[in-house]
Amino acid sequence: MSARTATALRSAMHRLLNGRSERTDGRLTKANLGREAQISHATLHRAKTILREWETAVAQTHTPTREPVTHTAELSALRTEITTARTENSRLRRQLDAAATVICTLHHENIALRDHLAEQGTVIPLHQSS
Repeated sequence: MSARTATALRSAMHRLLNGRSERTDGRLTKANLGREAQISHATLHRAKTILREWETAVAQTHTPTREPVTHTAELSALRTEITTARTENSRLRRQLDAAATVICTLHHENIALRDHLAEQGTVIPLHQSS
């Protein structure tokens, strides 16, 4: 491995470990080390001494872990909202069923009344006013 490659790798390692990557997303991976140093994958893996240094440095680096975010209040509010919506939905379905039943009954009564009027024939007034 050339001195130039070693310098490029150490410089890239320094940038990545300090969070100032120039050519990568900053994750501490071997692939990013090679990209940051602008060397090939094969050249990177031939630099065994520098890779051991890299692995040691990465192991010692404390990457902050994000605390799991709890959304219990939001989840509780959303569950309450869902329950309320379902209750309202059930009430509206019952109301719709009742309205459909009334409409059907009125429709059949209307048909029966029309049939009854048709059977009676024409109405002729007996007394006409002059």
